[in-house]
Amino acid sequence: MAAATNANLLQGVGIGRGTAVGPVIRMPDPVPQPADTASERTPDEEAQRAREALTATATQLRQRGESAGGTAAEVLDALAMMAEDPALAADVQHRTEDGATAEYAIHAAMGSFRDMLVGMGGYLGERAGDLDDVAQRAIAHLSGLPAPGVPESETPFILVARDLAPADTATLDLELVLALVTTDGGPTSHTAILAREKGITAIVGASGAAALQDGDIVLVDAEAGTVERDPDQERVDLALQRTATLEAIRAQSSGPGALADGHAVPLLANIGSVDSAREAVARGAEGVGLFRTEVLFLGAEKAPTVEEQAATYREVFAQFPGQKVVVRVLDAGADKPLAFLTDQGEENPALGRRGLRALAAHEEILRDQLTALAQAAAGSDAIVQVMAPMVSTAQEAQYFRDLAHELGIAIAGVMVEVPSCAILADHVAQHADFMSIGTNDLTQYTLAADRLLGTVATFQNPWHPSVLRLIETVGSAGAAHDVPVGICGEAAADPILAVVLVGLGATSLSMSSSAIADVRAELSMHSLDDARRLAALAVSAESAEAARAAVLGAIHP
Repeated sequence: MAAATNANLLQGVGIGRGTAVGPVIRMPDPVPQPADTASERTPDEEAQRAREALTATATQLRQRGESAGGTAAEVLDALAMMAEDPALAADVQHRTEDGATAEYAIHAAMGSFRDMLVGMGGYLGERAGDLDDVAQRAIAHLSGLPAPGVPESETPFILVARDLAPADTATLDLELVLALVTTDGGPTSHTAILAREKGITAIVGASGAAALQDGDIVLVDAEAGTVERDPDQERVDLALQRTATLEAIRAQSSGPGALADGHAVPLLANIGSVDSAREAVARGAEGVGLFRTEVLFLGAEKAPTVEEQAATYREVFAQFPGQKVVVRVLDAGADKPLAFLTDQGEENPALGRRGLRALAAHEEILRDQLTALAQAAAGSDAIVQVMAPMVSTAQEAQYFRDLAHELGIAIAGVMVEVPSCAILADHVAQHADFMSIGTNDLTQYTLAADRLLGTVATFQNPWHPSVLRLIETVGSAGAAHDVPVGICGEAAADPILAVVLVGLGATSLSMSSSAIADVRAELSMHSLDDARRLAALAVSAESAEAARAAVLGAIHP
């Protein structure tokens, strides 16, 4: 659907390809900030009140997570861990000992913690806003107020917010929330990730949406990344027709991924837990293209044992008998620091010792993980493969593959996330059993735009020809050396871009499992020659917008 050109058109980053029309309801104002006044209770009483509030908040978050399942459960469990953080508890107690109320102690301690994360930037900076939600919930508990959340409505609506806390996104009533629009956040924020997983039509980073008022009628077009206020009836009818068409295509989509000429393109899932593995199976994933193992390590004071790791891996592998499961070894550093692994005090940790660099510096941790994976794979019917994150040289690829083979894993590859790895893919391919392109990081490093920073979200676009040309380089190297090339970034979840990626040489696509049906349906409408023709149009464009427009124009002349 062509975008309108009028003053009522707001631009953001679309999640998925859905459309929705309805009235706006804005998120309510937050719980009032507590005043810095001396408490009339004893310090012990205030400390106890604070402990109870934080415990209750953690319990509530975990209950919501268990109800929502999937990635939402992981996200909300991480929030609960924030509420239970020992350093936070110590800070709160110190403040109550100085005479603060429990409300203000929590607010101030969370604020201090938040400022520290903002200063770190990257993933942790993006998570700083989550602390505000934890504080709001604890203060609401203390004040006897309802916890902050999505407003109630008896009729369907478009929810507009500055950003949504993970606890809210995870439990949205999809019968009532037609679409989600946020003024903040980027395409890989928690809001975007959970919206994509739950199949919610969403636009993030639409700063102009701050001017929308309750009751405004808007047309949300995720594929175009637009929010249109007061659309005319013709555009509403087109949107509804398009939504119905997409739903019909999605309903008819089944079986293995393939192009119209029968060229196979396995459609795999990105997972991070046993729950998300089960969901991937239910949604028709043909295996796993990215199993994130960080959840086993984050928040731990020391690495889990070989036995502890192997037990979790076995549970995941059991969901995919006879299918491929690609495991990314621990990707720590930068946005995911670990006290027992990563360096502290790096001025720019995104360009520091992270991924394979950190693991190579503490090889015992890498050896233990590969040993655990080999043990779990030995008793499994899954086809287990491993890959190293943040590989930047051919020598690193060789080091990782040799070590994985030594420890009993037959197939070991690399993630292509660093431009140097893509540029030298012909050399890297000689030392890797496969290559998997992580488009999120590859895009941020190519365009020097933090993938989790809303202010540069417009640069974080995998349609950019500079990114596509790097992907083409990797695809060509893979074909020349008979090395499979997968895509495991969120770019694979864009159905039209998925076709282009296959045209650039991708041999498999891995994505949020909720996107599989749409991608499968789109692939089935194009031949390999079509995909290559569309890819040539995209890489020859001068911008992301021009690349996308050229491809859409060729598909719908």
